[in-house]
Amino acid sequence: MEELINVVDWSRAQFALTAIYHWLFVPLTLGLGIIVAVMETIYLKTKSEKWLATTKFWMTIFGVNFAIGVATGIILEFEFGTNWSNYSWFVGDIFGAPLAVEGILAFFMESTFIAVMFFGWKKVSPKFHLAATWLTAIGASLSALWILVANAWMQYPTGCEFNPATMRNEMTSFAAVALSPMAMSKFFHTVLSAWTLGGVFVCGVCGWMMLKKRNLDHCWRSLKVGAWVGVIGIVLTMITGDTSAVTVAKYQPMKLAAMEGLYKGNHEQAIVAFGILNPSKQAFDDQDPYLFDISIPYGLSFLATHDFKAFVPGIEDIINGVSYDNEGNEINTVSYAERMERGKQLQEMLSQYSAAMNSGNTMLQDSLKNVINADFKHFGYAYLDKPEEAIPNVPLTFYTFHFMVTVGGYLLVFLLLALFFVYKPNILNKAKWAKWWHILAIITIPLTYLCSASGWIVAEVGRQPWTIQDLMPNKVAISDLSAGYVQTTFWIFAVVFTALLIADIGIICKQISKKSQTDLEIDNEKK
Repeated sequence: MEELINVVDWSRAQFALTAIYHWLFVPLTLGLGIIVAVMETIYLKTKSEKWLATTKFWMTIFGVNFAIGVATGIILEFEFGTNWSNYSWFVGDIFGAPLAVEGILAFFMESTFIAVMFFGWKKVSPKFHLAATWLTAIGASLSALWILVANAWMQYPTGCEFNPATMRNEMTSFAAVALSPMAMSKFFHTVLSAWTLGGVFVCGVCGWMMLKKRNLDHCWRSLKVGAWVGVIGIVLTMITGDTSAVTVAKYQPMKLAAMEGLYKGNHEQAIVAFGILNPSKQAFDDQDPYLFDISIPYGLSFLATHDFKAFVPGIEDIINGVSYDNEGNEINTVSYAERMERGKQLQEMLSQYSAAMNSGNTMLQDSLKNVINADFKHFGYAYLDKPEEAIPNVPLTFYTFHFMVTVGGYLLVFLLLALFFVYKPNILNKAKWAKWWHILAIITIPLTYLCSASGWIVAEVGRQPWTIQDLMPNKVAISDLSAGYVQTTFWIFAVVFTALLIADIGIICKQISKKSQTDLEIDNEKK
């Protein structure tokens, strides 16, 4: 058992390592892709060589980041087969479909047009080149769409049916998988947050150049686009964040409860604006969940349901299968103990189905299949040892969620101020505190990355212990590997990914430093 736990933990750690490194490159690719496309559109409209130089500057940074992002992304997809083969076998027909679409359509689309984008300046017409740039940016977003559809299906499995004859889940509706509410909210929230990061990145790089008094005209041009994209991104991210919260409350109530450290729910439930969790708190004890908290009345009820009076269940309510309607009447849902029992009954019925199939008893097969599919949503609970095992890591989910929300609020203020300074540059140029603003812009880059990573931690840690929500826990999804093998590959990937990250940062910093030493317009004229 200890060996199994080690394999699960190391497999999760390796996948988390790869995903975290991959996500360092993806949001910047998505954000800069839009920014570069907008800049080239301005260049084509104005015919200004200054805008051409600015476009090429950011395009180079986009290209470096894009290439390394692709490399880490490919490794991430292969890990489903190497480390999570039981998962891939169990749902490969469903999970593989959006990944196939991503590879065939989106990835080939962006890979094709990125070649025109970088090498077609004097080989194709300006309008065709602009179209290639936009199609590269759109292709990157479409690539993200299908990856996020696959991830959303793990959070909310839909559009499928279990086939007891093959012991696999099979797709019944591609549209249901691709257009599920979880997929749509996740896609828009993720991509728009990448616009935010792209805008902040431009502001931070320009802040460094302005701090060094280098290439100021280029900086102001860049800021006009970066600040606008960033502001639009953060505003829409907040709006889609509200949609995501409602979706999570409906399909993953345990995750929402962990996000708030909520053990016992209530009507008119407050939301914690700031709090410190009680580290010794456990489900079903009498301890207060918080050492200190500042809460907003009615906030969580409204966030989860858009109804200030609605009941929001806590961790203990969900485990006990208890909820309440707006009139205060108790609604009994299915408790986790009962789900575990139903899951075990399903396993027995599957054994009976296998015996009926071997004996050719088709009538019994059909009867058992209908019963199995009617209750299959509880299948994964049979593998839990106790109901409390289905509680995610509450402190990690709680703190990363509140960090994400807090930094998101800061980013709104920062980007609005950045946009204000774009149109009132004299205020910043004459201010004695201008130096500190530029330093703040630089610091905001890693802060935004941490905010983005926190969102993913909430999404993935908050649904633990499930690989597929309610259907397959992690300990069933892994490959038959030794812990030592997974540890070895973990450290190999850690070294390789760190080297790639150092190379990426080094190339980008060299590009920024090189191009900021002299005026880009003069460089362009000399060429």
